[in-house]
Amino acid sequence: MAPKRARTTRANPKPTRTTTATKPITQEAINNLIAQRVIEALAEYETQRNNVVNRNTSHTTGTGPRIVCPTREFTYKDYLNCGPLKFNGTEGVIGLTRWFKRTESVSSISICTSENQVKFTFCTIIGSALTWWNSHMRAVSQEVAYAMPWKTLRKMMTAKYCPRGEVKKLEVEL
Repeated sequence: MAPKRARTTRANPKPTRTTTATKPITQEAINNLIAQRVIEALAEYETQRNNVVNRNTSHTTGTGPRIVCPTREFTYKDYLNCGPLKFNGTEGVIGLTRWFKRTESVSSISICTSENQVKFTFCTIIGSALTWWNSHMRAVSQEVAYAMPWKTLRKMMTAKYCPRGEVKKLEVEL
């Protein structure tokens, strides 16, 4: 085993201070410096804001330009993932009202286009309601049935599944 080296300490010389004659800064110089920095910061902010407003994504993050993903079309699978209710046609006024509200809520939240709203909605009906819808589609054609506005469809379903006697009974109870 080799002998250990003895540590030697060296005396650190005292740091020398050098003094330079500086002129004290005036309040006016401080104000000018602050104003200049504020102008530079506002100009940078405006540039960044205009880039966002004009969708200029050419600025880089050090790894290349930022990539903007294109929006994709809303699909039936997306609609089903939002959890729409099924409608059988036997639920009565309250069931139909709940189905309308839930369907409108799902369509609103999911940003479903008006062209697809009726089409996607009627993929959630079952039983006697589906039989009624299929007979309606045969009478007017599939293109016409799916192009129907949502309000028209609501009126048709209300007339079919909400008998006047049941509606009046609910009005009396409320």
